[in-house]
Amino acid sequence: MSSRRWRESSRTNISDEQITQLLSALRQLLPEIPHSHSRKASSAAEVLKQTCNYIKTLHREVDDLSDRLSQLLATIDADSAEAAIIRSLLI
Repeated sequence: MSSRRWRESSRTNISDEQITQLLSALRQLLPEIPHSHSRKASSAAEVLKQTCNYIKTLHREVDDLSDRLSQLLATIDADSAEAAIIRSLLI
């Protein structure tokens, strides 16, 4: 099958209602967007942009925590109770 035919056959039609539901769910999940119905004026592009920014922020926080845990593990005795707790959190 040609790549063009594959792309055409793999397209999914998303209804306006599904897009509205997704945007509503994202607005509720994102801390930066107020949960009032008056924010319907915010565009889909703005909601998606804020969603991406929030995900990037979460990734940075996870990376920072990972670095901090690595530094902590490097400074404590591998057989200590603290090390066991940290290892159990990572599993």
